[in-house]
Amino acid sequence: MDFSDLQNALIRGDHLATAEQTRLLLAAGAGPVDILERGLLPGMQVIGKRFRDGEIFLPEVLVCARAMKSAMALLDPLLAAGSYAAKGKVVLGTVKGDVHDIGKNLVGVMLRGAGYQVVDIGTGCNADKFVQAVRDHRPDVVGLSALLSTTMTYMKTVIDAIRAAGETLPVIVGGAPVNAEFAESIGAAGSARTAGEAVELVSRLVGRTD
Repeated sequence: MDFSDLQNALIRGDHLATAEQTRLLLAAGAGPVDILERGLLPGMQVIGKRFRDGEIFLPEVLVCARAMKSAMALLDPLLAAGSYAAKGKVVLGTVKGDVHDIGKNLVGVMLRGAGYQVVDIGTGCNADKFVQAVRDHRPDVVGLSALLSTTMTYMKTVIDAIRAAGETLPVIVGGAPVNAEFAESIGAAGSARTAGEAVELVSRLVGRTD
């Protein structure tokens, strides 16, 4: 079965065509796992590579993310009913006092494109919200985002709360003011400057490099 039309629609960022191609493939008998793994994920890998290489920019990536979402709205119920297993699960959120979400959203797009399940708990999240998300969703990794130097210090509060709750999973941090030294000083498992680096970091932490 040919998945090239679906890939091309996704790479163009055409959300209507992406959804329509997904419907056509389902109607033709393609399984949701095949549509995801042979159509959507390879398309997202192309987008991620072009973004990394500076061939496309954030607006184009977000348009492609919208197209991916249109397809996943059709596939998610079918995948949930089956036995499809994502590479891992990541909880993402922007910390308390910070409402910026473009970087977080981009990381989420890239993680989904790499085959991870992403639970986005939003912006302005306090420590209790992160702890509850860990309890509810049992992720493999938690990602904290902050754009402001005045809010990034709250990341330590979140990590301390997660540890106080008895959770030992890795927590990663990112955002414009965040660097490796800061990450190490607050007990984070690592930091990433770009969405691509975030995917690589998550893959290392969950032991998936394929």
